[in-house]
Amino acid sequence: MEIQLGDIGHIIQLAIAPVFLLTGVGTKLTVLTNRLARIIDRSRVLEDRVNTAGMADMTDALAELETLYQRARLINRAITLSTICGLLICMVIATLFVGDALNLALAQVIALFFVLGMLSLIGSFVYLLREIFVATKTLSMRHFSSRKK
Repeated sequence: MEIQLGDIGHIIQLAIAPVFLLTGVGTKLTVLTNRLARIIDRSRVLEDRVNTAGMADMTDALAELETLYQRARLINRAITLSTICGLLICMVIATLFVGDALNLALAQVIALFFVLGMLSLIGSFVYLLREIFVATKTLSMRHFSSRKK
């Protein structure tokens, strides 16, 4: 079996779109991990406050901690699904190369990997959107309660 230079060029052309998608998934993972890091940092501050605070301050801090834990769970799910998407897109690229290089009919496998990757990406966006709703709901409640005083 000999792979010709033209064959390699064709394989690379096929892999370009999934590579761009993979770049977008990588960027999304950066955003998600940054959001998680901020949630963790805020949780640590509140945990310290709970450990040193009196009962009056503890109630608000514990409520905020519960919200932060909920947000962290949502972001973790989004990160997991984004990572699965990235892995599936890598499988699409690898399968494209193997299928074309070995002249195998892997179109259905490639389509399955791609569809599963898109479903993972959609799920990741849903969890990110849910986390954003939780964060903005908390923000709105704090803003309303501070204006009331």
